[in-house]
Amino acid sequence: MFTQSEIEQFQTEGWVAKDEFWSEREVRAMRAELDRLKAAGLLRNVATDGDSETPSADLVNLQLCPMFPHSDFFRAMPFADRAIEAVRQLIGDPVLLHLDQVFIKPGLQGMGTNWHQDNAYFEIDDPLKGTAMWTAVHDANVANGTIHVIPRSYRVSYEHSRDPYSDHHIRCYPPEDEAVAVELPAGGVVFFAYGVAHCTLANKTDKERAGVALHFINGAMDATAKSGFPLGKRPYLSGDEATGGLREHGLVVAGTWEREVAAALRD
Repeated sequence: MFTQSEIEQFQTEGWVAKDEFWSEREVRAMRAELDRLKAAGLLRNVATDGDSETPSADLVNLQLCPMFPHSDFFRAMPFADRAIEAVRQLIGDPVLLHLDQVFIKPGLQGMGTNWHQDNAYFEIDDPLKGTAMWTAVHDANVANGTIHVIPRSYRVSYEHSRDPYSDHHIRCYPPEDEAVAVELPAGGVVFFAYGVAHCTLANKTDKERAGVALHFINGAMDATAKSGFPLGKRPYLSGDEATGGLREHGLVVAGTWEREVAAALRD
């Protein structure tokens, strides 16, 4: 999945991107499933008017977290072979799924998610032993507020405080002049370590943009990792304790990704 130089980039810079990770067919299925979740009213606008409480009537940052209880499709996504192989190359075996979520930024109204480090929520001992896997469901560029990362920022723990423009998020104030805008075609993916400061910006185009974020940890971090899925409910995706989801979900999820893609496109 990754070359040695790409693995070294992740280990040194804290992030690495793949432009062609999911196929065009899989992207169409993601969009169809997100349309279904939106129609069902399952995504919530978390944007506020600047007081962390009052729902914003003008700005929109739609979130669903977690996804798996509402979607067999997104429950299967982290079990896709290429996802597991990519993550295990970056953080090592065994790989556990820690959290899944999606953000949708509508055209013109879509508000970004402010600067933060995932490890401010998750608090793992080694910020390189956890990674987010951020999938661009639509072409992601500077105009529509793609994700931005600050290379090597996992070496610093920035102070976080409540984000006044979100009803539950926290934010930090890293050196923004060091940020890199990660532009990706639809289906492209960026992996960034838990300690990497990152944000998304406002969507200034007239078309929506969505990003699906799966979060993974190495098994050695499981006992002390905060937040995410509860301890004991984080699916093992590789290693001796992996059951294909049977232990954590009550049924085997491994091997169902292609079936769920087909089902999403039929619906």
